Formats: sequence, structure tokens, C-alpha cells
Amino acid sequence: MDLIEQMTAVALVLTLLGATLWWLRRRGLAVMPMTRRHSERRMECVERLALGPQHTLHLVRLGTSELLVASSPSGCTLLRDLGREGSQ
Repeated sequence: MDLIEQMTAVALVLTLLGATLWWLRRRGLAVMPMTRRHSERRMECVERLALGPQHTLHLVRLGTSELLVASSPSGCTLLRDLGREGSQ
């Protein structure tokens, strides 16, 4: 009887951990980093900053340019074109 209770407790804890991870990922609080990098990629998300549940800032590298983009439920807005890397 103890074995069944222990297995049930382990299953419950794993289910709660999975549900918590799912909830955090939906809210944008737990981001899984990309493990594969492709050198031929022209566009990549350099950094992401959550300002609230539905508002984020994205630093996007497009070739040699970097763009600061704001994202909200109403759409996306280009805030600043940072130009070439290292120059402003």
C-alpha cells in the first residue's frame, strides 16, 4: 500500500510541475533558449523583455542591423532602428 501512495505522490508532483511550467511559458516568464544556432540565419531575436502580461520589447538582429520592436495586443511597433552593430 505504501508503494502505491508514493507513486501517486510522485505523479501528482510531476503533474503540478508540468502545469506550472506550461502556465509560466504561456505568460512569457519561462523561455526555453534555442539550442541550435544556424550561421546562415539572417534574422534572430537577440533579447526579449516582458513589460507586462501582454507587452514585450524585442531586440531583433536583421543582417547587421538591430531593431527595437514593441509588441502588444494591438500590434507591433518599430521603436528604433539601431543601424549597424556598434554604431548609433
